[in-house]
Amino acid sequence: MKNKLFIGILSLLVLAVTLTGCGTTASTPTNTATESGEKITVAAAADLVLAFKDIEAVYEQATGNDAEITYSSSGTAREQINNGAPYDVYASANIKYVDDLIEQDKIIAETKELYAIGRVGIATLVGNSLQITDASDLLKPEYIKIAIADPSHAPYGVAAKEALESLGVWDKLEDKMVYGKDIQDVLTQLKTGNVEAALISLSVVNKDEVNFLLLDDNLHNPLKQAIAVVKGTEHEQAAREFIKFVNGEQGRDIMKKYGFVLPGEI
Repeated sequence: MKNKLFIGILSLLVLAVTLTGCGTTASTPTNTATESGEKITVAAAADLVLAFKDIEAVYEQATGNDAEITYSSSGTAREQINNGAPYDVYASANIKYVDDLIEQDKIIAETKELYAIGRVGIATLVGNSLQITDASDLLKPEYIKIAIADPSHAPYGVAAKEALESLGVWDKLEDKMVYGKDIQDVLTQLKTGNVEAALISLSVVNKDEVNFLLLDDNLHNPLKQAIAVVKGTEHEQAAREFIKFVNGEQGRDIMKKYGFVLPGEI
């Protein structure tokens, strides 16, 4: 009798431990489907520094992947990719540069997506007595040097030049122009006092640091910004997911926060 009682109690204990273990397994969430832990490299336009910093943080938290983002002018990144730079994603400030790489068979064509329309304007430092109320103010002798992203490879430089040409002031201002390699370089020149004014993207404006006059977007060709997966990547699925994230609800909210016009809003 005692043996049977002991065996019965032991059986109940084993059953209880088994059920407890099963309950623990069932209640613990697993993220193996989304947290692959892959690392992707992104070549991004310089106007995306603030927006993509936020996107990077949210993307990494949501997916478990790591996004390493390098910022430069879109033309510079285009040449790097064309020469075999091992990026996984290319986020350009000019859709044409993505199309150029598609023609060179360096981009997976079907992955190309428009993700934003950029805006450009004129900035001066907060606290500076020089204030821009109209683009023609740049003609004043007080404005000795004006920084602009190099139009030969920087989309925002192209748009800024087009806008000033449309206003009929480019020829009069050309000798004042100081060319930066990209928008961040232009902004640095302004902050360090090397120039009196700068043409920059709305997306990099910090209102505590600069005053900003937004130029009418009818003065220049649309700054259509496109993103795509680089051909030959070893992380194609993760790269596609990054693009999906940028154009998803969270990504779009962040892009709008930094002044970008979103696809479908034009």
